Amino acid sequence: MKRLVVTADDFGAAREVNDAVVCAHRDGVLTAASLMVSGTAAAEAIACARRMPTLHIGLHLVLVEGRPVLPAAEVRQLVDADGQFRTDLAMLGASIAVSRQARRQLAAEIEAQFSAFRATGLALDHCNAHKHFHLHPLVGQLMIRIGRRFGLRAVRVPLEPGRLLRRIEPQARWGPAMLTTPFAQLLRRQARAAGLVAPDRIFGLHWSGQMTRDRLLGLVRHLPDGLSEIYLHPATAPFPGAAPGYQYRAELDALTAPEVARACRDSAVQLGAYSDFLHPPPAATRPTSAQRRA
Repeated sequence: MKRLVVTADDFGAAREVNDAVVCAHRDGVLTAASLMVSGTAAAEAIACARRMPTLHIGLHLVLVEGRPVLPAAEVRQLVDADGQFRTDLAMLGASIAVSRQARRQLAAEIEAQFSAFRATGLALDHCNAHKHFHLHPLVGQLMIRIGRRFGLRAVRVPLEPGRLLRRIEPQARWGPAMLTTPFAQLLRRQARAAGLVAPDRIFGLHWSGQMTRDRLLGLVRHLPDGLSEIYLHPATAPFPGAAPGYQYRAELDALTAPEVARACRDSAVQLGAYSDFLHPPPAATRPTSAQRRA
């Protein structure tokens, strides 16, 4: 069985993102969204999610390039002079590895973000980290350990098979990320050892911000058996803090394309959220939340 989770990241970053998430779920194939609890438009995102109970919400843990939940004075090792999370990922990762104080602050901030998510009253579908910073072994360990206390049951593991990308676009030159693959494999082992669901593969790394209709359609049509996640960054228009070069509107159009919806209705594809696949049925006897919504 081909089980598929379709996720939008950065929910709560801006109104344009929130509007796109609502549209992509209501009129398209989006099944889940990852919430930035300290995002500029987080309160609006939470209100939207409460009005759409079939949209599953996870925590998009922000530890770089964003705003902390805790006061900046309590996470001095993690923020810059303006009180924002640092953007020098390599140096921050090294600081976490060598500094006990940095690790204590990191653990406190991770716990604060899980606590803020719990305060929303939303069910926690999954967790991942902005810029996939949970690939850092210490970040991943803390996310799993702390998250389990808050009911975490599924995590994204950024392992993307380049071979399938080349089936869709033969010219795509995407081999394994030699630096990150070992860390992603370790993260998946740790997650599964902790009893958490981790996907067999994800899609969205190579085409981050460029997940056009044809690419999304190709992924759904060539989806392997097992559990896959495709993540996107839809938005209705550019917004403050938007990533340069990202085709936000094209990704929204891909999620709502009729051809993509038809491909997802294929009998071999089971569309849902991580919560739907915690204990998958032996056969397609129980509809997922996405199928019930349809």
